[in-house]
Amino acid sequence: MRAGLDPFSVLVVSIAGWLNQHQHHVIEYLIEENRVLRDQIGKRRMRFNDTQRCRLAAEAKKVGRKVLAQIATIVTPETLLAWHRKLIAKKYDGSPYRTPGRPRTAKEIAAIVLRMAEENRGWGYLRLQGALTNLGHRLARKTIANILKRHGIEPAPERNRRTTWKEFLSRHSNQIIASDFFTV
Repeated sequence: MRAGLDPFSVLVVSIAGWLNQHQHHVIEYLIEENRVLRDQIGKRRMRFNDTQRCRLAAEAKKVGRKVLAQIATIVTPETLLAWHRKLIAKKYDGSPYRTPGRPRTAKEIAAIVLRMAEENRGWGYLRLQGALTNLGHRLARKTIANILKRHGIEPAPERNRRTTWKEFLSRHSNQIIASDFFTV
């Protein structure tokens, strides 16, 4: 034994070599088993479902083209790697999350916009936008306009011109009470 090596290092190297040799024998057995199965199948084309393709493609990518050329018996390395490319492309295309157009504003925020617009008839889109920003909701002016339009609420100038009966009665309650309805 050399002076620089301790017994623990020698033990680790020995075990690693034995494990490597054991893994090599396992791989050789699996390769031979695949050859025997391929011989039994003959020239018939094998059919794979999507799950099987994904599993084979994921493992094939880990192994690499050079090793696949030596061990792949049921599918060519080019096919395996093509399946992997399709798998990756499908994974990142975002198709399950795609919907047409922009997502709608949350119903709770739309309710706040509607309430503010109804309670403050003189407020325009920009004033509503500022008040919402103060509450922690950032909305574009056009988004506020679309919410109000969708619910049939007019812009501030038109909203301000039209008075509801409730507003009329509350503004003129003193005059109404002071009038004498019993005089002919």
